[in-house]
Formats: sequence, C-alpha cells, structure tokens
Amino acid sequence: MRRLLTILITSAIFHLSSSAQSWTADNGNGTFTNPLFYDEFSDPDIIRVGDDYYLAGTTMHTVPGLVILHSKDLVNWENVSYCFDRFDFKDDAFSLKNHKEIYGQGIWAPAIRYANGQFYVFSNVNGKGLQCYTSKDIRGPWKHQNMKGNIYDLSVLFDDDGKIYAIHKYGEVHCTELKPDMSGPVEGTDRVIIPEGNGVGEGHHMYKIDGMYYLISTDYKPNGRTLCSRSKSIWGPYETHVITADETYGYYGVGRTQVPKGEKYRIGSDGAKFSIIRTSADLTGCDNAHQGGIVQAKDGSWWALLMQDFHSIGRTVCLMPVTWVDGWPMVGLKGNLGRAPRTWFKPNSDEQITPHAPYQRSDDFNGNTLGRIWQWNHNPDDSKWSLKNGRLRLNTMPAEQLMWARNSLTQRVIGPTSETTVELYTQGMKDGDVAGLGNINVPCSWIGIVKKGNQFTLRCFEQLRNDTINIPVELANDKIWLWCLGDYDNNQAQYAYSLDGMMFRPVGQPMQLSYQLITFQGSRHALFAFNSKGVNGGYAEFDNFTVKEPMADRSKNIPYGKTVRILNKATNRPAIALEHGILHESTTSDKSDQTKFRIIDRQQGKVILQCADGRYIKAYGEGLPGDVRFTTDEKEAEEFLWQDYLNNDFMLLSLKNHRYLGKSPTTGSPYSMDYTGPDPARRNGSVLHWEE
Repeated sequence: MRRLLTILITSAIFHLSSSAQSWTADNGNGTFTNPLFYDEFSDPDIIRVGDDYYLAGTTMHTVPGLVILHSKDLVNWENVSYCFDRFDFKDDAFSLKNHKEIYGQGIWAPAIRYANGQFYVFSNVNGKGLQCYTSKDIRGPWKHQNMKGNIYDLSVLFDDDGKIYAIHKYGEVHCTELKPDMSGPVEGTDRVIIPEGNGVGEGHHMYKIDGMYYLISTDYKPNGRTLCSRSKSIWGPYETHVITADETYGYYGVGRTQVPKGEKYRIGSDGAKFSIIRTSADLTGCDNAHQGGIVQAKDGSWWALLMQDFHSIGRTVCLMPVTWVDGWPMVGLKGNLGRAPRTWFKPNSDEQITPHAPYQRSDDFNGNTLGRIWQWNHNPDDSKWSLKNGRLRLNTMPAEQLMWARNSLTQRVIGPTSETTVELYTQGMKDGDVAGLGNINVPCSWIGIVKKGNQFTLRCFEQLRNDTINIPVELANDKIWLWCLGDYDNNQAQYAYSLDGMMFRPVGQPMQLSYQLITFQGSRHALFAFNSKGVNGGYAEFDNFTVKEPMADRSKNIPYGKTVRILNKATNRPAIALEHGILHESTTSDKSDQTKFRIIDRQQGKVILQCADGRYIKAYGEGLPGDVRFTTDEKEAEEFLWQDYLNNDFMLLSLKNHRYLGKSPTTGSPYSMDYTGPDPARRNGSVLHWEE
C-alpha cells in the first residue's frame, strides 16, 4: 500500500480501483477473523437478551449518539439504534457555538442492560454527570434522564434483590446504589469496594454469575491488561486475576499526536507545532486488547468483546473465546490462556446468516434520511442542511477552520485500506465559502474548493505540517470529484481530485495519520462547508459518496492447493524440511523442493502442510524446539487453523495445543509449536509470509 501511495505521487494521473465489498469478520466457512469491524468502535459493552445480542459503544462529540448494534451470532452485526439524535443540553459547546466545543468529551463508555422489561443505557457526559436512556424497544424511542452525580466509566448491575448498583472510578473502585426511578444515586450508599493498590483500573463491567460477583476491568499502568475481580458480596472483599495481557494481534502502538511543552493549543488552531511521536514497535503499551465485556452465547460458550487500538483507525472490537478455569473467565483457549486467536470458530447458532457488514458506507443521498453510518460533528443546525434533489446540501456558516465548521457530516474511515470519492457541486457557493472532503482529527486535513470573488481554487490543507497547496481550476458544470486513499494500517493518506470523474491527480504528499487522546477518536471523513469571512454564505452540494475497500474480499487469502515457500517475518528466511526430519530454516536463495510446501484444505479454515517430497508437518510432544517433525501418513498430519494477517502474512494455530508454529530469530533452534502469539512488531518468529 505504501508503494501505491508513492506511485500516485510520481505518476501524473491514475484511475480509481473497483471493489464494492465491505469488511466483515465472517469468513463464510464457520470461522471469523478479528477485528469484528475494521472501523472505530470504542468502549464496547455487550448483553444477550434471549436469542439476540446487543452492543453499545462510545460516540464522544458526534451525533446521533450512543450507537447500538444487534447480532444473532456475535459475528455479523447491524446498526439498529442511537439513544439520541442530538445533545439536549443548553450549552453552546455541544453545538460548536461561540468558540466552545466538546471534542474528546461528549458522551462515552456506556453500560447497556436489560431489566424490568426494558433496555437501559447508562453513560457519562463530562460536566453534566451520569445519563440514563431507557426504551422498551431497542430501536427506540429512548427516554433521557439526567441522573447527575460524579459517576463515570461505569458498569451497572441489576441484582436479584431488586437493588441497582453502579460500579465506577479508577484504581479505587466505588459502588453506589441507584434509585429505581433513575432520578439519581441513593444518598449515602457510595462505598469503596476495591481499595487503591490492587492494580485494578477502569472501564468496569459487573456481572453476577452463579451467585458470584465478577468485575471485568482494564488497567494501563504500566501497560494494558484486562482483569477480573470476584467476590461473594457486591461490597467485597475481592480477589483479582489478570485474564488477558499482551494480545496485540501483531499491531504496535501508533504514533500519538503531541504538542510541545509550553505551546498553547486550541482545537482547530492552524500553525500549532504538532508532532506525531511513535513509540518502539516492540512495546505492547496500552494498545493491546483491553476494556470490554463478556457474554454467554446461546450454545453455552463464553466470549469477551474487547477493544484494541488498530493504528489510525482508532479503537475497534475483537471477539475472543473465554475458557473458565477454577472459577475464572480466562480469555483464550486451553493451553494458551491470556491470548486469543485472530481467527476462530463462530459460536454455534441455529440462525442461517449471510455474512454482512454492520453499515452501508456509500450514500447517493437519494433518500429522505441520512444513512445510519453518518454522524454530525457536534449538534447540527437543522435549518442549514437538507437532502434536496438527490444531493446533500450544506449551507455555509462562519468558521475559521474545518474543526470549527458547524454541520460537518462525518463517518468513520474503514480499514485496512479504502478509497473514498465524493462529487462536489459549487454553483451555490458565494464569496468566502469553503467546501470539501476532510479528515476530522488532530491534526486535521482537507481537500476542497475555495471561492474568492468569482474565482474557484482547489485547496489542499494539512495541519500537521501547516501546509497549504492552491491550484486554480475551471470547473465544467460547477462540479469536481474529490478523493482520499487511506492506508490506515500504515497510518498514511493521500488526497486527489478529478475534473471529469475519470482521471485523478494527487495533491501534496502522503499525510501521516495518528490515533490521539485529544479527541479520543481515529480518522474520520467529513463533508464540510463553511464561510471564512465570518458571514453566512451560500451552499455546497454533495453527491455519490462512495467507499471502496480493495482488501475486504479475503476469499483468496489462504492459498488452498498451492505450493508455496514460507518465509519467517523475523528473518525473511524460508522454512525447510531437513532430511534429518526437522523443520528448520534455510537461506533466502534456497529454492529447493525442501522449501516448498503444499497447502491442503481441511475445511473451515483448517489446513495441513505437505512438503514437496511428500512428507507432512506434525508436532510431537508439547511442541518444544525440535518437536516439529514430519510424518508420511496424511491422517497424522498436524491440523492448523490458518490465521490471516493480510498481505500474505499469516500464522498457524495448532488445534492440538492451541499454540502457534514459530521459530526463534536469535537462538538457532528449529521450528517449534510453543508460541503463544505474535509480538507487536511481528518479529518474534511466529508470523509467517507465503509466496508462490
């Protein structure tokens, strides 16, 4: 993908690719591959009601707010509801008025519950306290009650005796009883149930299972870990175990946006001295799987849905099997507790479900309402936008910069790569109007049209380098096509434009992207229009917003029936079947038959490997170094579940001991079957690469 970005810069023109399929975790063969969604979904909380699963997540400063997804199998999801259309607080900050904003605040870390015949969603709004939304129908309408109080990042438990408890705060964990009418906390009930000093963090999820209280929480000191605390009483005492740690799925921490010490930064202030600081690719940090809930599936199995930082995508959700051991819900599988496969078997379900994505991302704006994928950046002014004649019309209002532009319509970017195109119509624009396609993030960027007098200028702006490129253009039929290519796994993006919808020209250099803790969101597309001269101007119209995902179709990622060489990502050396009977590695130039392996399909993503000389790979014993050898009997061959890491990268999970095939890059030992998983940089010897 980085090569593609380079080609775009060095070539004069290029054509769009074609790929209509959208990412879905369901592989269509009884397995799924994480992440569940390749776009942002923070702070997931999960419940099951009968045969249905519901997942609630953070929406921060965007509206509609508090998103809820529905599933029948824990793998295929659909967006069915938001708890509110707009913030109903009488405060200019929620509407980007008078230079006030709620970036990185708004509403976050929800707890979804079902009790008394209705759904409850609890969440905090900074400065406003605890909020509660209730509805008898998951699709709404929802009733809003402001419970106030200093309760945030919480879980809620409806106990068997009718009492309702909120568990909250970081380190020193508190439990507070709530009033049944949701008018607020019960005065005098707040108590510390886990004192500081027990290594417990935040993001709490409380459950009562077989009479025992279980609290799932996450900690980030010194790095990300997910913990379980349990007690026979809601008030404690609790004992705590780590249930997962270091599961990064081979993703290192993305560079964070930073402003130098002493530098004053205000959201949207151009000229700020930004830097994006990247930590070591070898550090787990706090980017690993953390914060989320657990749920028992209809077939009796248990699962965790935890979020993980997926580079500039932001935080997304992974589905991880849970194994109960001595009364503890350990993430992972027997023989490899604490880690979880990227690809695993779906829960058993009676439902016949066609794999599908949770959202329809492309929009021709021909309907009467916006698609569920869309969210406004802060509360919109509904008198200043419309769906008219098959287009989205945005009237311009005063703003000095994209981050202050009201009525910016946004949706999350989709990874690992995607191309986004939109048509911009300029006939309604007036002097000082600016409109286009942007990335609302810190730092932000955009490409669009600026009108000065009667002249149109194409402008590309990147806040990180405070770089502005202006290109005079003449628009046939007052129309231009704007385009963004995102390589989000590598944290880069490139803008381009077209005057005819066919030939696209790149503008500027590839832009560096980040996930940052200023707005607590990843990259986000925005359709925007504002007036830079401080007045209400004209309007811009948008049509045919199209998202294409070149890597969404993974049906050919496993090279079934092909003969391949297997290179270790840590050394770039091929695996070789030694005549001595050991699987080892050879030199890069070795292309003998002993470095060639045929991938044999065993259905449901399972494979066995056969060397070109006819022998099959088999693990003996516990999988220690030297225990990966060969057999001539196909029935004895080691059965692996293929772990797709995209771009021909993969791992091989033994279905016998639930560990991975790998080879140390430093010790000289041969291949073994005792690797627990990848390191963040994918160079501990467990991540492989195939080539025909």
